[in-house]
Amino acid sequence: QVQLVESGGGLVQPGGSLRLSCAASGNIFVINAMGWYRQAPGKQRNLVADITRSGRTNYTDSVKGRFTISRDNAKNTVYLQMNSLKPEDTAVYYCHAEAGTLVGGTTRYSEVWGQGSLVTVSS
Repeated sequence: QVQLVESGGGLVQPGGSLRLSCAASGNIFVINAMGWYRQAPGKQRNLVADITRSGRTNYTDSVKGRFTISRDNAKNTVYLQMNSLKPEDTAVYYCHAEAGTLVGGTTRYSEVWGQGSLVTVSS
C-alpha cells in the first residue's frame, strides 16, 4: 500500500503565493508520474499540472506562468508552487501518483490520491 500525504493549503489574498507538498510513503518500489488536480465546488476534478519521473512537466493553460510543479525523487515528494493566485484558483487540490510496488518479483502499479488540501484565494 502506498499513501500520499499533502500539506500547505490555506487562505491567501489575491496575488499571493502558496506552496503545496505531497509525500508518498509505504511499500514503494517506484513512482512514475506525479501530479496535482483540483476540484472547485460544484465542478469536476481537473488536472492542474503533472511531472514525469525524469522531470518533464505539463500544465493546464490557466496556470501556465504562475504555477510550478517539481519533485524530489529521493524523497518521493512532489511540490506545487503557486504564485499570483486568483480567486478562480480556489479549490480542493489533490495530489496524484502512479505508484509501483514489487509483488512476487513483478511491479504492480496503482493510482494513488492524497486526502485533498483546500486552497482559498480571497480578500
